[in-house]
Amino acid sequence: MALLVYVDDIVLASNNVEACKDFKTYLHACFSIKDLGPLKYFLVIEVARGPQGLFLCQRKFTLEIINERGLLRAKPIEFPIEENHKLL
Repeated sequence: MALLVYVDDIVLASNNVEACKDFKTYLHACFSIKDLGPLKYFLVIEVARGPQGLFLCQRKFTLEIINERGLLRAKPIEFPIEENHKLL
């Protein structure tokens, strides 16, 4: 079981469902907590589940930054380095 705590947010991960339930019950007895279900978003990281596992991305956060700078409708340009270039 892994427990990640950041201020008032908690992420609980385990391969044992019963242990998670027991631990959440214990936490609820000690503190006022709310179970928000499967993890979808935590600290500007979006979490998506697929057949090959978890996918983490920061799309929403990136779009917020672009929007704040007024660049949401900006046209993309070519990147000034060749694709798959191996750096020495």
